[in-house]
Amino acid sequence: MAIVVRLDVELAKRKMSVGEFAEQVGLTPANVAVLKNGRAKAVRFSTLEAICRVLDCQPGDILEHVPD
Repeated sequence: MAIVVRLDVELAKRKMSVGEFAEQVGLTPANVAVLKNGRAKAVRFSTLEAICRVLDCQPGDILEHVPD
């Protein structure tokens, strides 16, 4: 089972830079890059909530389950 993070798609839709997004969410740009590149092993619910608040989206807009 693979979970794909589609953060790059949502940022592109909003024409938002990684730096601007990181500042608004309260993450470092390096941690945003870890999420964007699919290297994150876990995401706190508080972080997911902040991402959804900033992007005005639902968790399903960011996370996608892709069967193996």
